Amino acid sequence: MKEVLEIMIKNLVDNADAVSIKELNGEKSVVYEVKVAEDDMGKVIGKQGRVARAVRAIMKSVASKENKKVTIEFIN
Repeated sequence: MKEVLEIMIKNLVDNADAVSIKELNGEKSVVYEVKVAEDDMGKVIGKQGRVARAVRAIMKSVASKENKKVTIEFIN
């Protein structure tokens, strides 16, 4: 799952080298902490959070196939 998220985020930003994703596994849940360069944060969140919601929806679909819940946090 982390690879899917990483591919999506790196394709959204200008500075792909600054992307880091930390994975925190629980029993039935996974939390991803996504860090990007400050200049790219707006691109990842999008207007009114549309891009962030789309990324979360895609990851929720991927996680449901593994019977897990996923949370994505975008961190500066």
